[in-house]
Amino acid sequence: MSTAELAVLERGGPVASAAEIRAQVNLIQEVMRAVMKDGVHYGTIPGTPKPTLYKPGAEKILSTFRIAIEPIVEDLSTADEARFRVQARATSQATGQFLGSGVGECSSNEEKYRWRAAVCDQEFEEAADDRRRSVWKRGRDKPYQVRQGRTSHADVANTILKMAKKRAQIDVCLTVTAASDVFAQDIEDLPEELREAVADEHPPTMQPPQRKSQSSVPTPPPAPPAGAVFVTKVDARDGETNGRKWKLHIVDFSDGRQGSTLDVDLATLAVQCRDSRPPTAVECTLEPGKKQGQFKLSELAKYVPPAEHAETLTPGNFE
Repeated sequence: MSTAELAVLERGGPVASAAEIRAQVNLIQEVMRAVMKDGVHYGTIPGTPKPTLYKPGAEKILSTFRIAIEPIVEDLSTADEARFRVQARATSQATGQFLGSGVGECSSNEEKYRWRAAVCDQEFEEAADDRRRSVWKRGRDKPYQVRQGRTSHADVANTILKMAKKRAQIDVCLTVTAASDVFAQDIEDLPEELREAVADEHPPTMQPPQRKSQSSVPTPPPAPPAGAVFVTKVDARDGETNGRKWKLHIVDFSDGRQGSTLDVDLATLAVQCRDSRPPTAVECTLEPGKKQGQFKLSELAKYVPPAEHAETLTPGNFE
């Protein structure tokens, strides 16, 4: 890293030059293109103007600028709630100079931590009225109802602490490195219904109409044959169950289906097929998941057309 690129974070004067700020933003964008991967280090919520920065992506940026993070934990828990606020202090690894701080907070009373799916109907029926509920979920084809029970806050306390730390770390990364121009924060942590509300506040920018002479009409590409589809998107979600960390990969296909898998090899193949030019058609097998409306990606393979249909397959516009 050049002296100019580090100058913004370790400058001695009160004001950074325009060249220093431009070098810093350029470096973040270069790291994003060369090292960071969509669905692993960042992800885009449909309808939002900027990609959301994930924890692995924040770690890449902090490592690039040689920034050390010191978490300061404030325990705000009560008898029926695990709640933590974390202040992340950023310092230069080279000089020890204080660069700034970020704040993150998480509570077991948040919707996704407060409730869990009931193990069985008997558990649901035996639970007290204030420890159970039935809620409607948005399914792919139609809404469906789920029976839920209250989560013991002690079982998720460690997850709550780590989530507060993650939010603080991303906050300080965006603040100290001025990466907010490139990334958003926290949208990935919102429930699906609130994500849609946020997306509605930031509709996609409409392009002005062009004259026919200014643009050419592309020839529609051939549709994939029966049984073959294209991978249009690959996302990843990190989690922890009983002290064991896991990463769930969510794969979207051109026919509107979506499947999830914990298999890294399947996720890697999906990314390769999506990013190849032109993208590679695939055959996939989806099995019903534990929850209604969700599917598990059990098999994925590159589509090999028969000899008599060996024409090149190209996807349509799936944006």
